[in-house]
Formats: sequence, C-alpha cells, structure tokens
Amino acid sequence: MIPDKAPKEDVFHGSEDLRRNAHVPSFEKYKELYVQSVENPAEFWGAIAKDFFWKSQHTGRFLDYNFDVTKGEIFVKCMEGATTNICYNLLDLNVHERKLGDKVAFFWEGNEPGDELTVTYRELLQMVCQFSNVLKSQGVKKGDRVSIYMPMVVELVVAMLACVRIGAVHSIVFAGFSAESLCERIMDSQCSLLITADGFYRGEKLINLKLLADEALQKCRDKGFLIQTCIVLKHLSTDPEALVSSHSPPAKRACPDLEVPWNPDVDLCWHMLMKGASDECEPEWCESEDPLFILYTSGSTGKPKGVLHTVSGYMLYTATTFKLVFDHQPDDIYWCTADIGWITGHSYITYGPLANGATSVLFEGLPTYPDVSRMWDIVDKYHVTKFYTAPTAIRLLMKFGNEPVQKYKRKSLKVLGTVGEPINPEAWLWYYSVVGEKRCPVVDTFWQTETGGHVLTPLPAATPLKPGSATFPFFGVVPAILNESGEELEGPSEGYLVFKQPWPGVMRTVYGNHQRFETTYFKKFPGYYVTGDGCSRDKDGYYWITGRIDDMLNVSGHLLSTAEVESALVEHKAVAEAAAVGRPHPVKGESLYCFVTLKDGLAFNQTLEAELKKQVREKIGAIATPDYIQNAPGLPKTRSGNRARSSECSHLSGRMRFVLLLKLQT
Repeated sequence: MIPDKAPKEDVFHGSEDLRRNAHVPSFEKYKELYVQSVENPAEFWGAIAKDFFWKSQHTGRFLDYNFDVTKGEIFVKCMEGATTNICYNLLDLNVHERKLGDKVAFFWEGNEPGDELTVTYRELLQMVCQFSNVLKSQGVKKGDRVSIYMPMVVELVVAMLACVRIGAVHSIVFAGFSAESLCERIMDSQCSLLITADGFYRGEKLINLKLLADEALQKCRDKGFLIQTCIVLKHLSTDPEALVSSHSPPAKRACPDLEVPWNPDVDLCWHMLMKGASDECEPEWCESEDPLFILYTSGSTGKPKGVLHTVSGYMLYTATTFKLVFDHQPDDIYWCTADIGWITGHSYITYGPLANGATSVLFEGLPTYPDVSRMWDIVDKYHVTKFYTAPTAIRLLMKFGNEPVQKYKRKSLKVLGTVGEPINPEAWLWYYSVVGEKRCPVVDTFWQTETGGHVLTPLPAATPLKPGSATFPFFGVVPAILNESGEELEGPSEGYLVFKQPWPGVMRTVYGNHQRFETTYFKKFPGYYVTGDGCSRDKDGYYWITGRIDDMLNVSGHLLSTAEVESALVEHKAVAEAAAVGRPHPVKGESLYCFVTLKDGLAFNQTLEAELKKQVREKIGAIATPDYIQNAPGLPKTRSGNRARSSECSHLSGRMRFVLLLKLQT
C-alpha cells in the first residue's frame, strides 16, 4: 500500500522551516500514523475525539460498517451512542474553553475591493445564537430540513451553523443554480423553510437572487409542495430595515436600483427578525449518527443525489484533514476560494477551519474582478499563509502571464492547495514556481462530496510531491485499483479507484433513497466503495486520478451529469434526441459538447442554438451551459436500439469518447 521509502528523484519537498513545526514532519512519521489509523482506527480517531466536547460518550465499536451488499444492508456508524453538537464544538468551545473569543473567525472580502467585514468568534457565536432563536420562532425543530440559497456572505455561515445548533438539517443550494434546480432540491428533501438574499454581484453582473427564489417557490407550489416561510437577507438593499444589523451593507455594495419582489404572506426580513432575537441559545444535543446536512451532487442517471452526512464522524474528519493537510498553525491566515454551495466550502471554509479555531478569508468575488491580480492583492492584504483553489482558476490566471502575480509580494504564503479536479503538471509547476516562488509545497487533494473530506492527498512537510499526483491516502483510507472483473491490481496499474473500508467522514446514504446509495457505490464491486473515478498507480506507489468512468463530466471542478444536460435539451420542442460529452478545455478542464437530433422538418440555426443554451442554463444553472451544440442527423445506438452512452466506451479517455461519438454521428 505505502512504499517503504518515498522516491528521492524527480520530486519536490517542503522546506526545512515547514518541517520544523509540522504536525506530520516526515514521510516516516506519516507511515507510522497511517498504519495505526488503518489497523487500529478506534485508537487513532479516539485520541482526536478527546479534543472535542461530548455530552455523552459512545458505546460499542468506535467504527462499525458493512461494505458488502451480499452480506446485508450497507451501513457506516461512528461513535454510536455519543451525543454532541457541532456548533458548540466550533464556537462555544473556542470562545469559552480555548479563549479565542476575540480571534478573527472570518475576514469577509466583498465583490468590490474595499467592501469588507471582520467577524470574531464571539461575534459569530452571538449571531448564530440569535438566528437559532429566529429559526425556532418559525417552528423549525430538530430533524427538519432547511434550504439555504445565498451568496458568499457571513450570514450564510450563520444560517448553516444555526441549523446545526438546533439539530435541523441544512441543504445548501449553490447560488449559481437555476430556480428549477432549487425547486427540485427543496422538494426532494422536503424542506420546511427557505433562507435567501435579495441579490449579489458576481463581478460586474447583478444577480437578483430573490427573483430566482420566488420562481423556485412558485414551481414548488405548482407541483403541490408549499413552503410558507422565506427569510430574506437584504445584502444589497439600502432599506433602513437592513441597517439594524451591526454588519450593515457598506455603500460600495448597496444597489438602490435592485427591484426585490416581496410577498408579505411568505417573506420575512432577516434583519428585523434578528433585531428582536436573544443572543443566548442552548444547543440541541445530537446523536453521532443524526443527520447533519444534505448536499446534492449530480448523478449519472440525471436526478441529483442528496448526499447525507452525519454529526460526529464528519466533524472529526473535516477537523483532522484541515489540520494536517494544510498543516494548520494558530497564527495562520487561511483562504479557500471555493463557494460554500459546494462540498469544498462546507468542509474547508466552515466546518474544518472553525473546528481548529482558524482565521479564514471569506471571498464573495471573482479571481479576475476588477482585474486579474485580485487574488494576490487579497493574499497580501490579509497576509494569507495557506491558500486553496481550483486548477481551473490557476489555468485561467496562467493565461495572463507572471506579471499580475509578481506585482504583489505573496511572502506570507507557506502552503498551496488544489481541489476539484486533477491538476495538469504544467499548471502545477506554474503554481509552485510563480505563485509560491518554489518555497510552498502544493497539496493536490482528491476527494468527493460523498467522502466528506480529503481521501488522497499529500501532507505538506511529509510527502515528496510529484506534479499532477494526489500521492497517497489520508489516514484511515485504504484505496485499491480494480480491473473490470473486480480483481485487485498490484504495483503499477490502472483501473477503477475503490476504497476497502470507511473513514469517519464518509457519506451514510442518499437522502430518502438508500437503495440508490447501495446501487451507485457498492453493487458494481461488492465489498468496496466505488468512487466512479479511474486511477493509475506508478512504480513508486503514487496515485494519479485519470478522470470519471461514468456518465459524468468535470467542468471547472464541478461534476455535471450528461443525462441531466441531455434531459434539459430534449425538453425543447424542436429536439428529438440529445447527447452530451466532454471536450478538453484549456481552462475548465472539460467543456460540454452537445449533439442534438431535431424533429423532422426543423432546421438547426443560431437562434435555435441560443434557445437550447438558454434552456440548459435555466433548467440547471450557468455552470452547465454547453460550449458547443452541433446538429446530428442521428446518434449512435446500442444493438438494442438505445442511444449509446459515453460510459459504454469507458476504457477510452474522455477525448477519445468525444472523437468516437463525433465520428459515429456523421
């Protein structure tokens, strides 16, 4: 599994300064801890659990599971019988026990330079308690689901932590998703309340979020599902009601021209509700395996899957991965550029950093607005030490050369990280050499919404780095590579990436559909968790992710279902059939290339192409908008007459599948 010795040639190492104080200072120490985590997980994770507060201790096995569908129902249980509250461990413990009340939890950096806020742990606890009481006043109780559709603002963190404080289950929907996508997620999880905002800016583009939220709620009503309460944050408003908050909108953010629809029978103002709420709220003590949150990820069958994570295991795993993968130290300033609407934001903006008492940058804007130096300006402004972003952003900024980076000092940087997709070696080397000036190790992290946290990753001071490789498994994670017959491959090999046993933070089920959970992740190879990704292992034991092996695409680090895109296309009255495939893209990694077969007598033209792109954008979101749509007289079929899917050519690379479909349709 782990080589006896790491290679000494053609690799990059962390600095001596980094190793001196690192939590895991050497490859030998990594190996020692790894063996303990795999062979004695109760001892390894039990020691970590002592850093947190438990209202009652667990009974029975620390980690219990079944990964083999032939032996019964799939399950994972961590610390069963223990009770705790994540919000208490993230805030109360830091304020009252660790004496971090005056420490900055978040430097909020708005879309516009100069639009900024500073929030301490004490202030965050007060706001969370207030909003917890707001939710309770609206009838929200333990086990209820709450949908959150908000931009990257401090109040988004407040809303999610208020949910977990009272034992409610949050379901955050990325604010770039469409009204249709929001409606679908609200209905699937049977949410009782929606929290949203009036609007936000994405660069120069104004997004009227409230309008989209209203459209989603109307779609829910049309389908027979009624949400009676929508709490609205006035983020851009100049309404005096919004000024009751101590974190009121600065002039740079205000948008007097924004028209916010308001339904007094449904809509309630966040600020007015907070004005009368107490800042004291006792936490709801939850069982270890109580649901924590639902987060939807695209499914290969089209319908998004509600990935369910639970309390104790997720808390332990995100806290530990954050601490060790970024080698977090008390004086660090950490910045993850992801959106909280994705799992990266859940685990490595909110839960992992706050569990460690970290200070983070929370960024609302774009890496290229108002200019392509924005990220490095922020790094210098806050003296960021640990920086975590996506290969898509790195490739985008590479296009503009070195000068926009080098006009800023970046001397504070110590560790760089990447997330969302495999990083190509060229981008890795530019990131390492130009951004980090060859002194900052790059931790290329592989994980999924389903895994809860990093599963293959370097540790910055311990792991010799190979550009483009996710290197070795994190503690408690046991990977294997299988061939099509389900046989484990040894040594240098390529095949299906699977995991042989659970870690505390792995998902527990697909919300409301445990059978889909078992079918998606465990039925193909009984006894293994199947990631859906291909992987190779080199002669030195390093793991390299080769891409999806099902009908999924990775666009700018975000998974999209080809079936979901195809479904949106065929809903257009002119389209008889559709096929979506991935095409290599120099910035996004993959882009959507769609083929459509039109109904008899209809002609393909630019107007129709624009309509189809608009349809996909409105059904799913801007992230899913096809880059190319091509007219296809016919699409490839299987022998039974069904349309061939790209996964039926899964032994080919994404580029080869694209070429094959292109040839077959002509």
